Amino acid sequence: MNLNKEALAPGLTYEQELEYMKLSPFEVTGILKDKAENACQRLISQGKECEVLNAGRGNPNFLNTIGRKAFAKLVLFATEMAGKDTKKNSLGWRPNKRRIAEELDIYLKEDGSEEALFLKDAINYAESILELNPNDFVFELTDAALGDFYPDPPIIYPNIGKIVDNYLTDVIMPNNRPAGEFSLFATEGATEAMVYSFKSLKENHIIHPGDWIATITPIFAPYLEIPVLESYKLINVKIKESEDMEWQIPNKELKKLEDERIKILFLVNPTNPTSVGISRQTINKIADLVNTKRQDLIIITDTVYANFVDDFYSLVSVIPKNTLCIYSYSKYFGVTGWRLGVIMLYEGNVIDRLIANHPDDIKHKLNERYGIISTEPEKIKFIDRLEMDSRDVALAHTGGLSGPQQAIMCIFSLFNLMDYGRAYENSIKKILDDRIQTLYTYFPGGYQYLKGSNKTHYYSLINIVTLAKEKYGKDFSKYLTEKFVALDFITKLASERAIICLPGAGFAGPEWTLRVSLANLCNQDYLKIGKAIIETLEDYYKYYQKN
Repeated sequence: MNLNKEALAPGLTYEQELEYMKLSPFEVTGILKDKAENACQRLISQGKECEVLNAGRGNPNFLNTIGRKAFAKLVLFATEMAGKDTKKNSLGWRPNKRRIAEELDIYLKEDGSEEALFLKDAINYAESILELNPNDFVFELTDAALGDFYPDPPIIYPNIGKIVDNYLTDVIMPNNRPAGEFSLFATEGATEAMVYSFKSLKENHIIHPGDWIATITPIFAPYLEIPVLESYKLINVKIKESEDMEWQIPNKELKKLEDERIKILFLVNPTNPTSVGISRQTINKIADLVNTKRQDLIIITDTVYANFVDDFYSLVSVIPKNTLCIYSYSKYFGVTGWRLGVIMLYEGNVIDRLIANHPDDIKHKLNERYGIISTEPEKIKFIDRLEMDSRDVALAHTGGLSGPQQAIMCIFSLFNLMDYGRAYENSIKKILDDRIQTLYTYFPGGYQYLKGSNKTHYYSLINIVTLAKEKYGKDFSKYLTEKFVALDFITKLASERAIICLPGAGFAGPEWTLRVSLANLCNQDYLKIGKAIIETLEDYYKYYQKN
């Protein structure tokens, strides 16, 4: 059929839709939100009930409460300690380290609340299991909670760093941690960690305009956009997951990594928006390729969804020297507003090696840059350069994640290390499992969501063309793609039914997919969303029958 494209979404032309398709999906959300709000106003004016259901954002509506309560208790203790030796209202002194662990123990025993007892157990765990010095640790945690001093060292507090390291081992490298040491840099979430990483790679002459970066797609949309910014001008090579393989990576796509022009492999694992953990077989194939052919390949991996799959298997556990690993607490603990992230780098990593092997003229430039920090700037590791570059070197001594942020990060880490029965984790997984089941209630039996222990169910990427074929047949699904663009469907969903989903194409996914976040709405809302998707598809089918 030779058909001209049309638009069924009210108030839009095909030409306008083409312009919107150039935008980031998160910018499209703003347009869809306006249309959804207008739809609600119209429906309410007609005497109907309406609520905008925004399934576009991944901000969870579940969160950890005991960690927050314990942090609040810690802040109260720290503040009381600060005001202990002064008679002036509202004025305190930095607490003294001597006997501070004993002081906290007495304070928590006298309090007796659930959060006080949890914090007491957490402190005992850090001291007995992780073998931290009681006064050193409690003073560090108390001082961090007060936020009265610059983080020292700026990359992460020493004792907090040990706890976070143990937590990351538990989440990212269960049962397969490499024997060597990791260095950590606490950051303002994973997004800032990513910004810092690309900036420092550029500053240290590891990447240059025109270099190639391979990105496993579909992927979080901004990760497609960062490398091609004017600041970097990298050439993006897409390593495409296969929908037919449940979003795993075909061998022909992995083979692209043999090209030595590719300097960086960039990925999210478990994936966003496809919500799967990359298989052990694929991880091992990449590791084998790196070990045999691409020893200089840098891997940047975002592991924010690692908590949501069973037995997570990561590149950082099998090729740690090549992997810059980024993690965020945001999704699992419901702390997107807190901005809690970490960069992990292994000893003897490839980035340090590449810097050490620079020609003399580049070494001279770098020594000039970092020479204000050290008399031996060439010995500064990349993990420290990340922090220095985050404050343009000159302000490196004031860098690092704030004390209160590191304190609550520490508490969340201890909570998870002590959650032996995984009660919190299992509760969240059940919430997400229930939501995806509810979302698919009205879908035909032949179109089902992916199941298995490596599926996070944090998002669902719905293929409208496949759904159309399953419900109405191949001829209709072909007509749909030839007559309309996918954004028309998504816009119509917002404009008429006040439901916001993101276009999968914006994540470099198949054009006719839409992403539904399963993290941020109530269970019954997903019943409405699933029904609305089917009803919207029916509108197109009726139009097809008439024309």
